[in-house]
Amino acid sequence: MAMRACLVVIVVLSASLSAHAGDPDITSDFITPPGCIPDGNFFTFTGLRDAINGGPQHAPFKLTKASQVEFPALTGQSVSLAVLQYEPSHTGINRPHIHPRSAELLLVIQGVVFVGLVDSTNKLYTQTLYAGDAFIFPKGLVHFQVNGDSKYPAVAVSAFGSASPGTISLRKNLFGSGIYNWVLAQSFKTDVDTISKLVSANS
Repeated sequence: MAMRACLVVIVVLSASLSAHAGDPDITSDFITPPGCIPDGNFFTFTGLRDAINGGPQHAPFKLTKASQVEFPALTGQSVSLAVLQYEPSHTGINRPHIHPRSAELLLVIQGVVFVGLVDSTNKLYTQTLYAGDAFIFPKGLVHFQVNGDSKYPAVAVSAFGSASPGTISLRKNLFGSGIYNWVLAQSFKTDVDTISKLVSANS
């Protein structure tokens, strides 16, 4: 009896999550761009190979995406991936941001990654992850990741419940969007000169 009740709860929760997915339902098996005759290549994406195999990075943090922009076969499928590469030490940082249309499930493939998220009550949750560990960032919550090792790089894979999860960088959204400096100064309880320096650094 307890098992049946458990199954009912799981079915109800699954239906609820599907109803709140980030992508609209499609009425066909898949969507192809106009003029495209799909074959096996249409359903294949090879753009993550270098990132997974530790290919060239050229930056303290590198993000390689497989969303519907890079991989059109994902359109309407409510799924996408990204590979995240972090240089050693705290220079390898994925700065605070949010995904408005999806949760993010992060799996560490190599190295150590320190992660954090902030909920709607401003409580910070942090964790140190090692290869094989996974962490969920709920949809729409501020979060970040940093390489937790001063000597070795780290690699992680993120899965999203949307083909287009979106990313809003707090730094660019606040200081690079054209919000009036005096509005930001009052909001952050500081002076306009300080805000001007932040705006200049993020333009």
